[in-house]
Amino acid sequence: MRLSTSTLLRLCGLVFALMGAFEAMAQIGPPPPPGGGVPIDGGASILLAAGAAYGARKLYRASKDKQQGPQA
Repeated sequence: MRLSTSTLLRLCGLVFALMGAFEAMAQIGPPPPPGGGVPIDGGASILLAAGAAYGARKLYRASKDKQQGPQA
């Protein structure tokens, strides 16, 4: 009996899907601590500061261009 390529690929896909499903069910961890959530570390502060600096630069350039008037 010879299996076609598509049948073999489907069978392999089914086997891997079932193996992944069984392994996912086996990974039960401890419950999260109360009041869990993700702490806001330096990354969010850096992004906030970069956004504020970018906005200030855009405002500065806009006011500078407005004061100079249109260039011909």
